[in-house]
Amino acid sequence: MRSSPAQTPAHRGGTTLIYCGIDWAERTHDVALVNDAGALVAKRHITDDAAGYKLLLDLLAEHGDTEENPIPVAIETSRGLLVAVLRTGKRKVFAINPLAAARYRDRHSVSRKKSDPGDALVLANILRTDMHAHRPLPGDSELGRAIAVLARAQQDALWNRQQIANQLRSLLREYYPAALEAFATWTNGLCRPEARELLKAAPTPSRAARLTRTQLQAALKRAGRKRGIEAEADRVREVFRAEWAHQPPLVENALGKQMLALLLQLEAACTAADQLAEAVEEAFPQHPDAEILLSFPGLGIQLAARILAEIGDDHSRFADARGLKAYAGSSPITRASGKKSSITRRWVKNDRLNHAGYLWAFASLRTSAGANAHCRRRREHGDWHAAAQRNLFNRMIGQLYHCLQHRQLFDEHTAFPTELAAAA
Repeated sequence: MRSSPAQTPAHRGGTTLIYCGIDWAERTHDVALVNDAGALVAKRHITDDAAGYKLLLDLLAEHGDTEENPIPVAIETSRGLLVAVLRTGKRKVFAINPLAAARYRDRHSVSRKKSDPGDALVLANILRTDMHAHRPLPGDSELGRAIAVLARAQQDALWNRQQIANQLRSLLREYYPAALEAFATWTNGLCRPEARELLKAAPTPSRAARLTRTQLQAALKRAGRKRGIEAEADRVREVFRAEWAHQPPLVENALGKQMLALLLQLEAACTAADQLAEAVEEAFPQHPDAEILLSFPGLGIQLAARILAEIGDDHSRFADARGLKAYAGSSPITRASGKKSSITRRWVKNDRLNHAGYLWAFASLRTSAGANAHCRRRREHGDWHAAAQRNLFNRMIGQLYHCLQHRQLFDEHTAFPTELAAAA
C-alpha cells in the first residue's frame, strides 16, 4: 500500500516528483518522464554524444531538476558516458536488471509488444512504484572508481593470460612435449620469460635439439635470468636432446608457426597483466581504506584492490553486514515451501567478489592462526573444503564491514577469540 501524499517522498512541498527512464542503445537513447500519477510528461529521442547529453539535461531541468533535488533516473546499465554524466551531483541513478524490466513490462500488457519508447516508460514507472525495492548506484569516490577499473582489468588480464597459456600447453602436447618437460620445474611455466624466449628460439623440437649451450644461455640472459644460467642451460639441453616422438616434418613446421602466433598473444597478455598490476600498486595505497584492508590476514595489494573494487568506498551502500555477505555470496540462502526446507549456497552474487573471497580465505590460513583454527573446526564438524572456506570468508567479510564502518584495523584476538583460545 502506498503512503499518503503528505508522507511519501514523491512530493517536495506540494510539488509532484518526476521520474525518468532511459532505454539506452549504442547510438541513440529513448527518454521518458512520468509524474507521480503515472502520466507521461515528456519523451525524447537523443543521440549518444555531447549534444544528446545536453538535450537530456535540459529536458530534466525543464521539468524541475535542480542540484539539490535532482530527478531520479532508471537505466539498464551501470557503465558508459551517459551514466557518468547522469551521476554528477546528487542524482540517484538506478541500474535496473533487464530481466526485471521485462517482468515489469508484462504487468501492464499481455500482448508481449515491445518498443524502445515503451521500455523507457516502463523504467520510469519502475521508479514511480518500486523505487524502494531497487538500489541506486553507490556514491563511490573518483579514486575508488579508478581503482575498480584497474583491479578488474588486471583480473581480466590474468584470466586471459591463463586461457592463452592453456591453449599453448594443449598445442605443445600435440608435437612438442620436450618443451613442457623442460619448463615443468619453473613457477608459472609457460608464462615465464625464459619459457617464452626459448620457444621463440626453437619453435619446433627438431630445432630445439640443435640448440647449443651458448644459444641456450643467451636465450636465458635475454629473458632476464641472473643466476644459475649455466646449470639451467645444461638441464634444458639434456631435455631437448632426449628421445621424443615427432610429427612429420611439414606438420611439425606448421604447428611451430601456429605456436608462434599463440606465443605473441601470450606475451601481450603477460605484458598487460604486469603493467596493470603496477598501476594497481601505485593507485591502491593512496586510498583511505587501503590501510584497513591491508591489515587483514591474506590480503595483499592486488587482492585487497579487488575487494575494494567490488564493495566500493561508499560506506552507506550496505545497510548492515548481512547485506554485504549476501552480495558477496558467502552467506547461505534458505528455500522453504510447505514441509520442505533447504539451506544452500547462493548462486546470485557478485562473482568477482566471491572469487576474490575464496582466494582471501585460502591465503589467510597461513597468516592467521585464528582463521586456520576456524577453518579446521568447520572441517571437523563435517564441512567440505569449499564450504569451510566459504564460511571463513563469510566471517572475514563481516569483520571487514565492521572495521570499515568504525575505521579500525584488524585485530586477531578480537576477530577469533574462541579459535585462538582453543588452539592455545
